[in-house]
Amino acid sequence: MRNELFSQAKSFVQQAVMIANGFEDGDREKAVSRAKNAVSSAYANSTDAERQQLHQFQDQLEKLQ
Repeated sequence: MRNELFSQAKSFVQQAVMIANGFEDGDREKAVSRAKNAVSSAYANSTDAERQQLHQFQDQLEKLQ
């Protein structure tokens, strides 16, 4: 079964990275905040492997601030 919250978190993190690096237009702070919220929401229902990736996403987001 596919974890939709995990997929959303991954998508929001990718979008935040693209905005932060200037490849997409958008508000950097809002994109990072939205991605952090999505990562946090996805954590509870994730597998161990997904949680490991979510930690990597959090690290990525911290570097963007």
